[in-house]
Amino acid sequence: MAQMNSKTKASAYDKKTALVLQGGGALGSYQAGVYEAMDGTDYQPDWVAGISIGAINAAIIAGNEPKDRVARLRDFWSLITAPTALWPAAPSGPLRVLQKSLGANMALMFGQPGFFKPLSLSDWLAPEKPSSYYSTDALKQTLLDLVDFERINHPDEMRLSVGAVNVETGRFAYFDNRDITIRPEHIMASGALPPGFPPVEIDGQYYWDGGLVSNTPLQYVLDYYPRRSRLTFQVDVFQAFGPLPQDLNMVSEREKDIRYSSRTRVNTDAFAQKHDVRHAINELHKLLPKELADSPEAKRLYAHGCVTEMDIVQIIYRPTEPQGASKDYDFSRTTMDRRWQQGLSDARITMEAQPWLAPNHENKGVRLFDVIHDRLIAEIKKKQSAPLKAS
Repeated sequence: MAQMNSKTKASAYDKKTALVLQGGGALGSYQAGVYEAMDGTDYQPDWVAGISIGAINAAIIAGNEPKDRVARLRDFWSLITAPTALWPAAPSGPLRVLQKSLGANMALMFGQPGFFKPLSLSDWLAPEKPSSYYSTDALKQTLLDLVDFERINHPDEMRLSVGAVNVETGRFAYFDNRDITIRPEHIMASGALPPGFPPVEIDGQYYWDGGLVSNTPLQYVLDYYPRRSRLTFQVDVFQAFGPLPQDLNMVSEREKDIRYSSRTRVNTDAFAQKHDVRHAINELHKLLPKELADSPEAKRLYAHGCVTEMDIVQIIYRPTEPQGASKDYDFSRTTMDRRWQQGLSDARITMEAQPWLAPNHENKGVRLFDVIHDRLIAEIKKKQSAPLKAS
């Protein structure tokens, strides 16, 4: 197949595009870089869904005109990393490890401007004890400054969905601008991770971070009924594969990666299996004789069939050096910039390859693509097969 411009999709490829953003705190700047690569292409999402920091990025994208989205994302990430803006970029090695640790410890002690700050002594001395360590009041004003909620709630604009958990019932809830009027509180609720952040009250109910139940809104997007064929960019900030940890800090980082990436992988695998069965039901129904196809049992089974095709493009943050257990609250400016640039690079490579344009000859219900992973595997195999040089 001839190589196409990465900004242009094939005319025959008519799937709608969704962007799915995982939770992950400070790692979310990687997602902003991914969106920058998508900006100006034919793959602008008509639906963006997020959880936690992914919900904030999603709201900024959906709540701005296309020409302003990258700039508003940059405004947000520059604001919350402002305290370390003048830090020089440390070279890789012990100095960079120290810089990351300082950035994370500063966030714990002082919070981040426009996002969260530690509660005061008077809060702890008050008769009614706090239910969190930090206040997120500043985030509401930041959202009001950077997000046009009238645009989000206009029925003809981009669809936005963010996930949260009801504190009292434990039930997962999605706030969707197709169903309700989205307010800053809905975005804040999706990122209210306890015990750091307080629950957010919405219409008499209290909500915590959606990541407590599911760290990605992928299943909500793919399973939404009525289904339609869709190209979904799934941007994850925790990687499933990683090296054997060599110290306790690496153990904590690896545990966090496995815990969050495994949820995503389970959701993706389960949906792929289920959707392939839907396709099989539909194909089987075509082979049935009319009298059997018209039976109540066959009709009941056929109701679960589906012909939609789902292409899922995974873009996953795979740092080239250890990030440490505090990586999701390392808000240092230099670290943020590196993650943003890696997201931009990974997404550009993916958009240039466009593997989803290949014909679906096997009539698969779900196709999974991970261009960066495939390239890494190819490089490893190439090195392994290279002849040894004579000494």
